[in-house]
Formats: sequence, C-alpha cells, structure tokens
Amino acid sequence: MATSPRIAFIGAGSTVFMKNIIGDILQRPAISGATIALMDIDSERLAESELVASKLIKTLGVNAQLQTFENQRQALTGADFVIVAFQIGGYKPSTVIDFEIPKKYGLRHTIADTLGVGGIMRGLRTVPHLWKICEDMLQVCPNAILLQYVNPMAINTWAIAEKYPQIRQVGLCHSVQGTAAELAHDLDIPVREIRYRAAGINHMAFYLQFEHRQKDGTHIDLYPALQKGYAEGRFPKPSTWNPRCPNKVRYEMLKRLGYFVTESSEHFAEYTPYFIKEKRPDLIEQFGIPLDEYPKRCIEQAARWKDEAAAYRQADTIEVKASHEYASTIVNSVWTGEPSVIYGNVRNNGCITSLPLACAAEVPCLVDDRGIQPTFIGALPPQLTALIRTNINVQELTVQALITENREHIFHAAMMDPHTAAELDLQQIWDLVDALLAAHGGWLPDWTTRD
Repeated sequence: MATSPRIAFIGAGSTVFMKNIIGDILQRPAISGATIALMDIDSERLAESELVASKLIKTLGVNAQLQTFENQRQALTGADFVIVAFQIGGYKPSTVIDFEIPKKYGLRHTIADTLGVGGIMRGLRTVPHLWKICEDMLQVCPNAILLQYVNPMAINTWAIAEKYPQIRQVGLCHSVQGTAAELAHDLDIPVREIRYRAAGINHMAFYLQFEHRQKDGTHIDLYPALQKGYAEGRFPKPSTWNPRCPNKVRYEMLKRLGYFVTESSEHFAEYTPYFIKEKRPDLIEQFGIPLDEYPKRCIEQAARWKDEAAAYRQADTIEVKASHEYASTIVNSVWTGEPSVIYGNVRNNGCITSLPLACAAEVPCLVDDRGIQPTFIGALPPQLTALIRTNINVQELTVQALITENREHIFHAAMMDPHTAAELDLQQIWDLVDALLAAHGGWLPDWTTRD
C-alpha cells in the first residue's frame, strides 16, 4: 500500500466545493501528502480549480501532489478514492428548463433537484454519466471507494447499486449534520453537546433521537423543547443559513409527525402535497416558501464566484477552514483505520426493515480500514415509513426507467410524485413530461425521446 492515497475528483470545475473538500483532506496529517487528480471537461474551470488547489497546498505547507486531467479514465487510474461532484446540463439550459416549463402548467418548485419532475429529469441526465464513471473504475481502480455528492442522491445511489453492485460507493450529503447545527442554534445549545440518531432516505431522513448531553453522562430528550418553542412562536429563529426561507415547513411537520426531518424547509416543501399549491398563495406566505429558490442561488453564486476567483488569482495564500462534509473523514478512516461515524446513502439491504431492500437508505455508517459499514436501524415509526414510501415510489420508477430503458416509466414516476399529482391531472402530467423530454433533447439518453 502506498504511503499516501490517490484521490480523483471528477467534476473539479465546481471550484468552491472542491476547495472545501480538498481543503479538509489536506488538513488531516495522515492524508495531507495525497495525490490529488482534478478532472473536468471545462478547461477554463479546471484551470481555476488547479490554481485554488495549488494555493491550498502552499497555504497549508503540505506535500500533496496535484494533477489535472480532461480525460476521465486517466484521472481515475490507480485512484483509492473517487469524489464526484458535477451537474449535467448545468444551470443553463437544464435547470432553467426544469423550472420554466412546469410553470406553464401551474406547477411551481423551490429546488427541483431531488424529487418531482425536476428530480426525475436530473436523474435521467445524471445516472448515465455516473455509470460511465463506474465502468472506468472497474477498469482502472476497481477497489476504489466512490464518494458521490451529486443530486438526485437517492436515485443515483440506487441506480449505481442496481447496475454496478461491485462498486464500493456511498452517497454523501450534509443535511443531517447541518440541520443538527440549525436546531442547536434555535435551542441555544452548542452543537457539540447534541446527540442524535437519524435514518430514512436522502432529504427525508428523520431524527429518531435528538438529545442534549449532560455533564453527568445522561441525556435529555430535546423534542419537547422544540415542540414547545414552535407552539409558542419562538422557533424557528431567523435563519443564518438562508434568510429567504424561515424554517417553518419542518417545524410544522414536527408538529404533525412528532419527528424533525433533516433536509431544509425549502427542499421538503416540494416533496409533499401540503405546502405548494397554485390556488393557495396564503400557504406560500404562511410558511415562507421561497419559490424559484434554486435558480436564484445559481445566479447569486455565479456572480459571487467572479469576485472570489479574482481574489484567488491575486492572493499568495488562501484561508482554509474545516467544512462539515464527510469526505475527509471517510478518506482518513479508511486509510488509517481510525474509526469514525458518518451518515451515508447506501443500498438499504435491511438496515431499515420498513423500507424496500433495494432502495437507497440514509443511515449511520461506521468507517474504518474495512470501508463503509451501514448500521442496523430496524423499523421506522409507521407515519415516517408511509411518507418516505411516497418518495421511494418516484425514485424506484425513475431507476427502473433507466435500467430497462422503458420510456413509459418516466411518466409513471411523475404520476406518483406527491407534489405533481396534487397539482396536475393525468393528461397535464403526460404533456408536461413530453415537453420536458423534448426540451432537454441531447442532454438525455437517446431512448428517452424515442416513441
């Protein structure tokens, strides 16, 4: 075994995200001498990422080696870890299509990257490219671990496990640890004093336990405090994460279900039929739902990046802070054997007994030199299982469409989507999907547009 790992980063043109992940890795002494292979098809963005990564190495004074590639297989050759972070179709044209065409049918969205017609289209665009990475990995780095940061996370993870079960993979998100920090903010408790256990599917996992660690080793259940704070109007406090979206949707679901969901209110609002309704603008106002939120973020991030890129080009060194992403924790634990616990998306395989075996479940995972080992959860409370299944239906039909190349299943997936079905009739759903498939054109596999 080499003294330092080789880490391939596919989609390294996502410079800000690359900076966070690679910065985390380089701050860990045992893996700070890693060889980093950055790969992107956009040569300009790849050059920007190379510049930032090289200045990270200089700032931290580590012995990491940096390489860049526009050829995917070359970047993957000999990798121990493969990090993937890309968006097929980008903001333009694909994200714009996923928002603007549904609007013509009276169907509105906030993020549209995980479920609904936007999540289905993104899955159809994305999975074939993830499969190509898996094919290359089997040829040039068959034992590498794939750390997948791409949405729609659950669809992607499920589709990879279905077609390439031999690939060691985990889908990674920051919603579990990020939401814990948000709730700690509301409760005025340091997040390090919070103990939690969560499970479900990506973007619809719930805290089964959420507790405050006491100095005497005991723990206090924090759910009564969260429910009381919401009932009295004290929670949610103004968000420091997204001022445009007060966290009311999730607190309302806590009131109704008894458990707090780990993905943001703007995301969760479009996974259910309850909050976004064309004929109920009062709901939008009551729960502070930011329609068209994702396109706004894309525009803001692009504008912000211009200033940041200019500053990076001029700077000799770059400020490095630890992020709350799991990638560096996984790499460190697998490489050194030092155990850690992360929340990962993996094939369920009975971890959550009330959900299908084949679905992609988000559960606590032990990580050490044996790899990523999901933990057993058992059955979820029945109301959580029932709600999660409504999302799994859409994911399963999208994966089946991809595996079998059965175009009809794309329409079936849209039929089963809770938000879409609450707003549109069957003919409208059929017409909308037809319009989306036609508009995406070459960004989708050929079979999706065949009659």
